[in-house]
Amino acid sequence: MNASAPEDRAHAPDRLTPEELRTLFLFEALDDDQLNWLVERGRVEERTGGSPVFRQGEPATCFFVLLSGAVSLSRTLHGDEIEVSRTDQRGVYGGAMQAYLGDRVEQVYANTLRAVSDAEFYVLPADEFANAVRTWFPMALHLLEGLFFGTRLTNKIVGERERLVALGSLSAGLTHELNNPAASAVRATAALRDRVTGVRHKLAVIADGRMDTSRLHGLVELQDAAVKQAGAAPAMSALDASDAEDAVGDWLEEHGVDGAWDLAPAMVAGGLGVPWLETVVDTVGEDYLDSAVRWLAYAIDMELLMGEIDDAVTRISGLVGAAKQYAQLDRAAQVPVDVHALLDATLTMLQAKIPSGIRVVKEYDTGLPPIPAFGAELNQVWTNLIDNAVDAMGETGTLTLRTGREGDRVLVDVIDTGSGIPEDIRARIFEPFFTTKPVGEGTGLGLDISYRIVVNKHGGDIRVYSKPGETRFQVCLPITEEPEADADPSASDKQPAE
Repeated sequence: MNASAPEDRAHAPDRLTPEELRTLFLFEALDDDQLNWLVERGRVEERTGGSPVFRQGEPATCFFVLLSGAVSLSRTLHGDEIEVSRTDQRGVYGGAMQAYLGDRVEQVYANTLRAVSDAEFYVLPADEFANAVRTWFPMALHLLEGLFFGTRLTNKIVGERERLVALGSLSAGLTHELNNPAASAVRATAALRDRVTGVRHKLAVIADGRMDTSRLHGLVELQDAAVKQAGAAPAMSALDASDAEDAVGDWLEEHGVDGAWDLAPAMVAGGLGVPWLETVVDTVGEDYLDSAVRWLAYAIDMELLMGEIDDAVTRISGLVGAAKQYAQLDRAAQVPVDVHALLDATLTMLQAKIPSGIRVVKEYDTGLPPIPAFGAELNQVWTNLIDNAVDAMGETGTLTLRTGREGDRVLVDVIDTGSGIPEDIRARIFEPFFTTKPVGEGTGLGLDISYRIVVNKHGGDIRVYSKPGETRFQVCLPITEEPEADADPSASDKQPAE
């Protein structure tokens, strides 16, 4: 203790004298009338060691000032009480510190205060404390109100801006990812239209009555076989494909087929070679070989182009599904979600932002149950953590996403191989507007917003472990639904502790 409380209170055991109040740094500058007012309205209360002074979440009815003893301040996170600070400094205070704001904010205790040893407090009812602040310090009251509501509004506006910037970045990445398969589908469709035109022309030539029925039937059977083989053709290396095209091109030229080198790539891509071409000759004869080969090449090309279109459309559908999963467009309320599906959707959305030199490793515990959550907001957490991890590594490194279970909680680790977070700033990384990025490259709200979403909205916890070459952010989420602590993740509930 910095000072000892006066021992003689024969005048009134549950009251302090004005002189005793003046020894507390909080009241030392007050005048006699103000001190007398506090004497009349406040009282002295004792707490035995180990007993709570007030509990987190209970209605904030009183303002407490420590007179003697030691206390600890703690917060409850997903059922665990975590000690924030411990002190025996005479005059420290807590409790209904925002009573002066009235019903504009919810008046509950933000923390739990516990007497570590037998302790004595000066206790002032919350409404009396609020009246004193409003009456004695009108200018300070306006400043405090402006600071509180201004900071909360700023957090909300800048937080929304942060989300919009992130959304814009993700939209750009999604657009880029969608552009590739869409452009591929457009090219394949245009090429397919040309092939269909060619097939119609060649079919008219082949079926003009000069080819007998048996050969025409044989050609149709060859077409069916070629299309089937093209659909199951194995991938070839560039060197093997080049050798096969040379062999097919030479054979076609030897048999007088025009444009042999234009037809050879389609034949090889469809898995067809010289032995199959010999079968074509045996079926239709040399006179119809040119038209038959072109017709079959068109059929193979069409099959390959339809496969390309199918792949492109499937890719687009997958991206749209990932975007829907990421945004959780059809889920406004807290519902059971698959953590792995959310992580995969976020990775898909961020794919364009992850350099090719960064390897992504997934270590998923497939036995995890669904958890009650706001999916879109958890995806915002994954986005912030993954984006920070990628920035920390630069162009090369390993990003690991690991999931597991610890009792009644799901653990999600986002690990990078960057340079690490210096120990002297590690305690500040969840502060609003604190950022290590250059000016203009970060608002400092990503981790603050993530903290509020995980802790305030989901009743979970978020931790960080860091050393050079390995930084791990661990998100702990309850498997069973907990009461929602703060519906607005941008609203501040962090009280300054004295």
